[in-house]
Amino acid sequence: VQLVESGGGLVQPGTSLRLTCTAPGLSLGSYPVIWFRQCPGKEREGVARITTYDEITYFEKSYKGRFFLSRDNAENTVYLRIDHLRPEDTGVYYCAAHFTGGEPFDPRSYFYWGQGTQVTVSS
Repeated sequence: VQLVESGGGLVQPGTSLRLTCTAPGLSLGSYPVIWFRQCPGKEREGVARITTYDEITYFEKSYKGRFFLSRDNAENTVYLRIDHLRPEDTGVYYCAAHFTGGEPFDPRSYFYWGQGTQVTVSS
């Protein structure tokens, strides 16, 4: 099963972007889903995670208020909206599902992945 991310692109600082994660052949509503990102020169790190009960947790408190996670089970989609984009948000954003245990924000804890969508924030 391959998750599919979309919605990335080249955007100016201060704008917003909504990333989409879909899963052909998989019911995302049955799994916690998480967004990771990998910024240039850095390791992949968690951004936000949504449970099957729509409980949302953020990897860093600073993400709350600028990163918004939601899911639409009827559309089999999980969204990540990022407001007030900054150059340091530049990176590849990945969604993942099927938590297999361990640390919730550890990439090794997830079985299904997408190939990522590039977000570039630049003027």
